[in-house]
Amino acid sequence: MYEFERIDDWQDAIWAWAAERNLVDGSTIEGQLGKLAEEMQELRDAIAKHDSRETQDAIGDMVVVLTVICEKLDLSLKRSMSAAFDEIKDRKGRMVDGQFVKEVAE
Repeated sequence: MYEFERIDDWQDAIWAWAAERNLVDGSTIEGQLGKLAEEMQELRDAIAKHDSRETQDAIGDMVVVLTVICEKLDLSLKRSMSAAFDEIKDRKGRMVDGQFVKEVAE
């Protein structure tokens, strides 16, 4: 099992793997979004079955697809994650009926 310490190393390895298989140049964003939806369904099914191994696999597959999408859009997975975290890091709110409800600033 590969164990990279930096997300950049994972991104580079996934990009190289995808390029060797023509997943970057030979696919479309729409096709990759369809693959992401398929992997999300696999994640949903694995969670419903309480299958930890399949859950982990589905999450990893989704990260791979997201990394391919980033490459197609000339984006960085790391910068995308950073931008998302910057957006939420100071967000306040609470869980209500299983959903996070943002606190509205006054």
